[in-house]
Amino acid sequence: MRRVKLSVVLMALMTMVACGKQDNSAGDKSASGTDKTASAATSTKTCDLVSTKDGKPLPIKITPKDTPEAKEFLTTCIDPYTKRYAADPEAAKAGKKLFGLYSCTQCHGPNGDGQVGPPITDARWQYAKHVTDKGMFETIAGGSNGGMFAWHQQIANNPDNPSTDEILKIIAWLRTQYKGGGDKPWLK
Repeated sequence: MRRVKLSVVLMALMTMVACGKQDNSAGDKSASGTDKTASAATSTKTCDLVSTKDGKPLPIKITPKDTPEAKEFLTTCIDPYTKRYAADPEAAKAGKKLFGLYSCTQCHGPNGDGQVGPPITDARWQYAKHVTDKGMFETIAGGSNGGMFAWHQQIANNPDNPSTDEILKIIAWLRTQYKGGGDKPWLK
């Protein structure tokens, strides 16, 4: 019991230290004189994304073309657009536009209410992990065993597929369309 409490405290401290370093956008010089902020932006370290298909790691890396929001998501697993779009319906239209552009409407309907594919705006998730933006990202990016193929550029090896940033905007817009009622953990 004592070890569990100690490990929880240590994890909390490590998280606070990591967050403190991550928020230092002015560029922190290390002892070697290199800019730690710049090297963090080009790091291949990502959050632990896993495939919806088989639970194996989903190998999506930060690229030089990624937006700051995409880089933030790939290090924290938190979609920075979700809260922004919830507060600004006009901004959320960017996600709706991408939802149509990438033909998500063909399976999920024009507003994500379902068609051939399942609805993705109600509380009846096809996969329980869709209650988080990370979980929904994993399914969109890497596909599922239920008929959805991998959409992410890196996974599908297709530069015409959506980028990390575009998938995040789609997810954030879908969250604004939620009709399930009750708790919305993605807004916490």
